[in-house]
Amino acid sequence: MLVLLPPSEGKAPSGRGTALKLESLSLPGLTEARRAVLDELAELCAGDEDKAREVLGLSEGLRGEIAKNTELRTSGARPAGEIYTGVLYDALDLASLDTAAKRRAGRSLLVFSGLWGAVRVTDKIPSYRCSMGVRLPGLGALGAHWRTPMAAALPEAAGDGLVLDLRSSAYTGAWKPKGEVAGRTATVRVLHAPTRKVVSHFNKATKGRIVRSLLAAGAAPADPAALVEALRDLGYEVEVSPPARAGTAWALDVLVNEVH
Repeated sequence: MLVLLPPSEGKAPSGRGTALKLESLSLPGLTEARRAVLDELAELCAGDEDKAREVLGLSEGLRGEIAKNTELRTSGARPAGEIYTGVLYDALDLASLDTAAKRRAGRSLLVFSGLWGAVRVTDKIPSYRCSMGVRLPGLGALGAHWRTPMAAALPEAAGDGLVLDLRSSAYTGAWKPKGEVAGRTATVRVLHAPTRKVVSHFNKATKGRIVRSLLAAGAAPADPAALVEALRDLGYEVEVSPPARAGTAWALDVLVNEVH
């Protein structure tokens, strides 16, 4: 099972240890694309702060975030699972999983990123600020920048198993499962059961809990149909729409009664 996650806007501080080793990150086919973004982002943020803030879409109050990007090559790196914070990652709570579940997380979780393309939660990275929606002056829109290298690297990472796609819309454009891979991909919406309306905050929390539940239980569904059964066994109320045609993903709705 490969689980695709969005990053978080807010991130924990960089570590005090060894600096980034770009070549040590998972998915080595993305290395050159990562280097290109890293080089331009660091150069941009080391120059005109106002221009960098405009390009990165940061408010005046977030001006301090620019400094992170000037130190990407020298700041201490931490596992990505410790860098990403926020509602989804709080609910996932990787640090409190037992050893076996943490190993499963390292094998199956892949976090998408405007800067790194995608990283495993065990990959060591510094704290940074760069969303997939950024358009760098030289490289252009990052979503488009990642599309070609991702098309080569991600099907290999997916292997022949289930792909559980929990990304937000900003990150889905960088890689869209196609063909046979799409047929074993499942996407998830979180709906308020009484109203059938999509929820926002609780959407992230529920997705984090779903991933945690699967990891903690040692569940290894081989395809979307098995995922539906696994989630129901774990106590989730799930409605499913199998694909109408070959080469498209399954759509799962997880129903929740409390919105908080």
